[in-house]
Amino acid sequence: MGKKADGKVLAQNKKASHDYFIEDTYEAGMVLTGTEIKSLRNGRANIGDAFATIRGGEIFVHNMHISPFEQGNRSNPDDPTRTRKLLLHKEQISKLLGHSKQEGYTIVPLKVYVRNGYAKLLLGIGKGKKQYDKRDSAAKRDAQRDIQRALREKQKIAR
Repeated sequence: MGKKADGKVLAQNKKASHDYFIEDTYEAGMVLTGTEIKSLRNGRANIGDAFATIRGGEIFVHNMHISPFEQGNRSNPDDPTRTRKLLLHKEQISKLLGHSKQEGYTIVPLKVYVRNGYAKLLLGIGKGKKQYDKRDSAAKRDAQRDIQRALREKQKIAR
């Protein structure tokens, strides 16, 4: 029997690309309870305010909100934003630690998805953008949108 590779995105941090230059990404597994994974599969997660820290050679994600499962029982966690442990290889954790110790770098959760039946969290090494960088990114995005719009109009006229 083959593995199912759905890769469905359940939650995404859209502010991350606006606030950070993402330089490298890592895929981490998550330690969740049974009702948390059910709630997560229903799309009831938010990682907008989430951040990751490394303590004692282990990596944790904080402020990741997973709403309690409606049909849950006593194993439903009391705190929806509890600290959750992430699963990575030691070499990956040491690389993340090295990057995050540098000035201006942080570990940013980018998206939560399911792959091969397991919940995964995509972590990125982000360097904070300054205000002028954010304006520059917005200007480039708007210019690209204008170019695409002009190309579409030109194709309509050519027909």
